[in-house]
Amino acid sequence: MPATATPSQPAKPTACLALADGTVFYGQGFGATGMAEAELCFNTAMTGYQEIMTDPSYAGQVITFTFPHVGNTGVTPEDDESNHPVAAGMVVRWDPTEPSNWRARDELTNWLKSGNRIGIGGVDTRRLTRAIRQQGAPHVALAHNPEGVFDIARLVEKARAFRGLEGMDLAADVTCAQSYRWNETCWRWPGGYGRQDNPKHKVVALDFGAKRNILRCLASAGCDVTVLPASATAAEVLAHAPDGVFLSNGPGDPAATGEYAVPMIKEILQADLPVFGICLGHQMLALALGARTVKMNHGHHGANHPVKDVETGKVEITSMNHGFTVDSQTLPDGVIETHISLFDGSNCGIRMLDRPVFSVQYHPEASPGPRDSAYLFDRFVAAMEKSRSGG
Repeated sequence: MPATATPSQPAKPTACLALADGTVFYGQGFGATGMAEAELCFNTAMTGYQEIMTDPSYAGQVITFTFPHVGNTGVTPEDDESNHPVAAGMVVRWDPTEPSNWRARDELTNWLKSGNRIGIGGVDTRRLTRAIRQQGAPHVALAHNPEGVFDIARLVEKARAFRGLEGMDLAADVTCAQSYRWNETCWRWPGGYGRQDNPKHKVVALDFGAKRNILRCLASAGCDVTVLPASATAAEVLAHAPDGVFLSNGPGDPAATGEYAVPMIKEILQADLPVFGICLGHQMLALALGARTVKMNHGHHGANHPVKDVETGKVEITSMNHGFTVDSQTLPDGVIETHISLFDGSNCGIRMLDRPVFSVQYHPEASPGPRDSAYLFDRFVAAMEKSRSGG
């Protein structure tokens, strides 16, 4: 007589995600063990989980990935946007799969463990994403214990005690310790990354949490890039006699980092040099020009965000990662809004009318994401060529 099949029992949860309102999600843990407190956001990108996890702009955040299949391309050192994972943890629908990609050098779970970052799988990420959209980015505590033992009351208390990103200067935590030169160019098949051996323009890049691919895009555009820490003064920047200044992306509250960075940017503007900013650099440029920034309900995080160039009418699909935005109603005379989000109308770009100074909220370097906006690096180079020629 054939044996009667019995339904399989669900695996005992080895991880949980506790929200400050007391809601708890259980799942299977992977990566490091322990606990982390952070703000929770969601990212809608279908690729690039490694680049996302190593983006310094995600400091202080746990990321919910809305795309269910994570881990299938493995990890490779070539795709790191910084030296190690920066995001506090990751939440996924399905447990990470084994890699099936010729570039993979390791598995996601091993990589997270070596980077001391926690992951949780088996979570209803649709429900979680709806909660974030409706209630705003919550504060959470993420825990992984192979024994499946959790003090839920303590985790909820930890989530409630997290101070949040408003008022936090996280750029100081992720910036470089000292200045360095960068000449690596963008990845190209079949040779991989190249070197810029014949640069034409000297650029100082302020590192508020710069992604490596931004620096590669600058080098590929013909720039000799010197990276300075976030705390650099205007005198230190100008001592390099740059043709242009770049303000990088980064995490945290722009007003908090701006306490020391905005005075420096104001002095740079007085030097009448071309200035290009991305993400946090965009927000702090706006602050230096007299505008304000505000915390968003749940921010923009993904590689499929439509942005409209209000001057040309062109629509670009962009990569975004930000929880603060520039209040376009506070832009001063002489500064115009150049780009807006077609999702919610929020500001995505500004420029000065009388100087070669501009910035965008999104990420034209992608990694991951589309390259619709890569031309902005050429625009920065063109501004430096015009400025140097006296045009």
